[in-house]
Amino acid sequence: WPEDRVQAWLHEYHRRAIAVGLPLPSIERFLHDVDLMGVHRHLKVLGIFARLQHRDGKPKYLADAPRFLAYLDAVVPKYPALDPLRELLERTLKPAFAKVAA
Repeated sequence: WPEDRVQAWLHEYHRRAIAVGLPLPSIERFLHDVDLMGVHRHLKVLGIFARLQHRDGKPKYLADAPRFLAYLDAVVPKYPALDPLRELLERTLKPAFAKVAA
């Protein structure tokens, strides 16, 4: 989805949740938490794709890896605390996926 649309959905969800009394943090913290959950989920999916390739001999899922890597490329650099992860992605994960996809 386009980033502006996603941000609009997140802001609207946050507004509505606060309006009905759900205990949510500030919008800044909420967006931060959403980003980190997204990073976790995308890494998990890439790990599953790798397992399917290496253990189960099912390489077709690797075709979707660029979409998940693109999300990580967009979000991880926003957070300096994730610099070690960014370096790991650049040094290890991306080259590994590129080899298998080639």
